[in-house]
Amino acid sequence: MAMAFLHHALRGALWVALTGAAAMAQAHGIWFAQRSGEMALVYGEGGDDLDVVKRLPLLRAVTGYDAEGRPVRTAIEAVGRLALADLREQPAVLAVVLDNGIWTKAADGQWHKKRRSEVPGATYSGHHFKYAVHLRLPLARPLPVLPGHALQIVPVDAALPTELGQPLRLRVLHDGKPAAGVAVLADFVNDLDAPPVATAADGTVTVRVRNQGLNVIAARLETPSGDPGSTDKVEHLATLSFRLAHAPE
Repeated sequence: MAMAFLHHALRGALWVALTGAAAMAQAHGIWFAQRSGEMALVYGEGGDDLDVVKRLPLLRAVTGYDAEGRPVRTAIEAVGRLALADLREQPAVLAVVLDNGIWTKAADGQWHKKRRSEVPGATYSGHHFKYAVHLRLPLARPLPVLPGHALQIVPVDAALPTELGQPLRLRVLHDGKPAAGVAVLADFVNDLDAPPVATAADGTVTVRVRNQGLNVIAARLETPSGDPGSTDKVEHLATLSFRLAHAPE
């Protein structure tokens, strides 16, 4: 019995390694990063930083929280080609939900922002949601479940590692509950093609901190569509970002 369970777990991990990397590399996400000393929302994948301002109407929630988990006021504002976070109340946590809508791939490989039934010969159709959580300041308690974040990456401990290479234990939540078998990538910006790792039965996974600077961890989960005529599946892509300070100059 134990050997059968181990074989199933290994096979599941191999499937994530083989399919998750390709899927993650083809999925755009959102995360926070510094731009000219400000905190900006970024839309892209890997080193691709795409037009985020035109996607601001797709935002469904923008929230901020203090170190105790209490809501504080924030917003995302377009400043030129950047989408900057309002930090006047010094949020320790920034969180955003973006509904990218339904995208359907036609037989000729072209993508259309239409329902499956509207694209003859469609080969794929998905409703895509993006979630971003950024930890700006140390937390007094572990990060809570955030409203509206159907997929969320949560550090198990409130205190984050302080140095490159240290282990970071995470838990991935789907609808607020631990999710098993979710593909997690330790560095969504700098190592997009690396094999992801799968969460355990309790939703946990341990990764190594990849950068003494900005870290963007990503998780991707597909769920069945409630309306097959509109789309095949629902894709959730969540990021957790934070920045480790470098040595004093």
